[in-house]
Amino acid sequence: MTLPLIVLRPEPGASATVARARDMGLAAVAHPLFETRPVYWDADAPEAYTGILMTSANAARHAGAGLARYLHLPLFAVGLATASAAEAAGFASVASGDSDVARLLAKVATLGKHKLLHLSGEDVTEVDAIGIEIDRRIVYRAEPLAPDAAMLETLAAGGVALVHSPRAAARLAEIAPDRAVLSLAAISARTAEAAGTGWQRVAVAAVPRDEALLEIAASLARTTHTGF
Repeated sequence: MTLPLIVLRPEPGASATVARARDMGLAAVAHPLFETRPVYWDADAPEAYTGILMTSANAARHAGAGLARYLHLPLFAVGLATASAAEAAGFASVASGDSDVARLLAKVATLGKHKLLHLSGEDVTEVDAIGIEIDRRIVYRAEPLAPDAAMLETLAAGGVALVHSPRAAARLAEIAPDRAVLSLAAISARTAEAAGTGWQRVAVAAVPRDEALLEIAASLARTTHTGF
């Protein structure tokens, strides 16, 4: 028995995850819990910074015209998807690290990049690094979507729900008709904790990346175990 995957992240990430899941031979459907929308922000003088930090591709997608002031600065991206979005936005110098922002910043510190502008979402963990000053500007937020009948029907039927953030986990816990029929694949331990209890099973990705989350979701989906 192979359980279906229920992808809850906002678009366009939801469709990308569904495509990866189907490439793995898994049935998957997207039911985003949130929609990302731009937030007005003040673009400070670029001379104040030695580089730009992005921890999500959504920052590049939603920052708007203000990005043009910074395209000449080196950009440091967490993850390949973020790096690709930054390049598409026009940044000529893009360096990417893995999904661990602390490790990326440690590398940046060795280059002497001492003041960065972090373009981020409203719901993001503050980042810090020894020897680097970081200014943060919120350029997008994730707005909750009302669950429609199709989403609630899918959740009630059961399967493996993929949760990419603590906020998504908490939202799923609010709207799930029956937690006991759903297994959770969580992108981090903090995300799993935010979901609370009562789920059929909960597993956490080895690293906070979509590919790792799909691996653990596939493991849950391909088991025939249906108890706790």
